[in-house]
Amino acid sequence: MTAHILIVDDEPSIRETMREYLRLSGYETSVASSAEEALAAITACPMEVVITDIMLPGIDGLALTDQIKASWDVDVIVMTGYSQEYSYEEAISKGASDFVFKPVRFEELDLRLKRVLRERLLNQERLQMLDELKKLSITDGLTQLYNSRYFYSQLKGEIERFNRYGHKLSLLLLDIDNFKIYNDTFGHLEGDKILVRIGQIIRACLRKMDTAYRYGGEEFTIILPGTPGEEARTVAERLRTAVASETFSSAGNATVQITISVGVTQYCREEPVSGFVQRADQAMYESKQAGRNRVSCIFKPPAE
Repeated sequence: MTAHILIVDDEPSIRETMREYLRLSGYETSVASSAEEALAAITACPMEVVITDIMLPGIDGLALTDQIKASWDVDVIVMTGYSQEYSYEEAISKGASDFVFKPVRFEELDLRLKRVLRERLLNQERLQMLDELKKLSITDGLTQLYNSRYFYSQLKGEIERFNRYGHKLSLLLLDIDNFKIYNDTFGHLEGDKILVRIGQIIRACLRKMDTAYRYGGEEFTIILPGTPGEEARTVAERLRTAVASETFSSAGNATVQITISVGVTQYCREEPVSGFVQRADQAMYESKQAGRNRVSCIFKPPAE
């Protein structure tokens, strides 16, 4: 992909000569005669690098650099004349990636531009790698839902929001019925396929603001922000029905029906995280005890 370079200089001969050189070097180029024009150009079209003179009418090149770095992911190379009282340190402190003196030697500018672009690419790759590592650290590798470690982190954050704003907060805990029997009958690889499909069904039944987690083994949990208990019960029934109506194919193309038992609870003020989760677990256990493939609710902690 060709880098787009913006040249900012109030001298028409300088900016046009530089534009032609960079164009012949294979870059896409634009020009501006002032900081105001430069900001408008960046707003209108993505740029990789801005090359700007310090001495500009109105806003100078250092202030322009400051504004660019505050609002865009754009690298800046600052130019200045030998006689002007500006230092490399001053330009770098504003966020500039490099500093060159005028009159600019184009071969030197090209080398500096290539270095800035190379470092820009390396930094983008590094950030992408860090983002992928962060995603891996909070994601269950099999179902692609969030993992249990991230569940507790997010639940604590939602409880803090509840305590601050008073928004309702509900929790679902669900377990696949007789999953051990399925694994023993068809094998763990077939069981993994069931877990993956259940994860897909869960995602399809939730709103964007809801988050789903593989809690452990065949258990899943779902945080429902801004949701009172009765609405959470409706979500749980929707999930239970969706799973029960799905036909799963096992090894040898045998078809089986899978069901889930779901526990629903609503957060109560000042309740500890552990108590909130245990209440959802107790509600799910009641669904198991009542015959499985059902939803049970416990909306309040037991009376002391």
